[in-house]
Amino acid sequence: MSLTNLKVPKVGFISLGCPKAGSDTEKILTRVKAEGYEIASNYSHSDLVIVNTCGFIDSAVEESLDAIGEAVKNNGNVIVTGCLGEKKDIIQKRFPKLLAITGSEAFDEVMDAVHQHVPKPHDPHIDLIPPQGMRLTPKHYAYIKISEGCNHTCSFCIIPTMRGMLKSRDIGDILNEAETLVKNGVTELIIISQDTSAYGVDIKYRTGFWNGRPVKSDLYNLAKHLGELGVWVRFHYIYPYPHVDNVINLMANGSILPYIDVPFQHASPKILKLMRRPANAENNLERIQRWREICPDITIRSTFIVGFPGESDDDFQALIDFIGSAELDHVGCFKYSNVEGASAKLMQDQISDDLKDQRYNLFMQAQQKVSRKKLASKINTTQTVIVDAVNNDFAEARSAANAPEIDGVIYLENPEGLEVGDMLDVKIKYTKNYDLYAGPNI
Repeated sequence: MSLTNLKVPKVGFISLGCPKAGSDTEKILTRVKAEGYEIASNYSHSDLVIVNTCGFIDSAVEESLDAIGEAVKNNGNVIVTGCLGEKKDIIQKRFPKLLAITGSEAFDEVMDAVHQHVPKPHDPHIDLIPPQGMRLTPKHYAYIKISEGCNHTCSFCIIPTMRGMLKSRDIGDILNEAETLVKNGVTELIIISQDTSAYGVDIKYRTGFWNGRPVKSDLYNLAKHLGELGVWVRFHYIYPYPHVDNVINLMANGSILPYIDVPFQHASPKILKLMRRPANAENNLERIQRWREICPDITIRSTFIVGFPGESDDDFQALIDFIGSAELDHVGCFKYSNVEGASAKLMQDQISDDLKDQRYNLFMQAQQKVSRKKLASKINTTQTVIVDAVNNDFAEARSAANAPEIDGVIYLENPEGLEVGDMLDVKIKYTKNYDLYAGPNI
């Protein structure tokens, strides 16, 4: 029988949650494709469906359970993996006939389940995957996860329970992955983990090797060598430790993008202590000022939680005051949600949903004032942008100040001739809400 007459089994994918979960899905996709399976785009064409779940907060749990239910209803042959897979009893109770349930980073277990229920294709004879692996992102940017797990015990979080303690990747492997991506057309690398600033702690910053050179496994040296690849390098999820100042120096000299994502979560010392946040004793306003002195063009984004148990009016006001003083470029806000297994769920002085809603709205109003001021300062400036999407009316682009999917975008008028991945200079004309508008040329 010829290769063209063989029925190649097809696997469908649903990927939920954060970019870190997306990175896990890409690894499974790559292994599935490498073994000769085809990737299906809908339930009806799939021999089985893999659902990579999120279980960080209650709303994410429900979204994951709904996705599993949809896959079961429309296909029936379902493998569940990811964070929610660590809570196997919850899944089995609702869906007793799943093919398999695995936890996060359980790549071998997932493939074992695939092999058991859909036998591996025979002798594909061809190179089925590109050198950079299978990716969920557009061709011009990619996420690189540099570690798994977390050593912190934040009271609202169960990541250490689901994903274990910090496990840093070999620095040579990370740099090889980055180099391969760049050689295959990627022009923006986005570095992620649960705690990026802790990279190398668990392996005692041991010396690794890349292209025959010894490289120390720490955040600074990782950033420095990534900066040698000649593409945009963007860092997410960095805690405000003093040693991060060294990385800001790399931003100032142009080695990596002047962009940092710092999950401050709150500003009240009392609430930060109740949250058991790392670096909770740091003066974050002073740290931000220090970073801006080192790198005046730095863009700082962060996330915050309102309505944490015990948050008084004074605590919330401290947060509002911080937002006004810090003038962060991009901010996300979440209403506190109890998570099964997190110690904060057992705390006294839980905040009512109505008060959470009220504080969320006040927080967003405070940040909108900051955002309007920040965006207005960009009018008539020239920005180097990268194009993410093109339609008839506008092209969607981002500057160094905008990470994909979470920050605002720059809309380019008259996009004829532009293609996804193009990089060009544009002049900002006006602003609207959280976005900027520009022409495609200066």
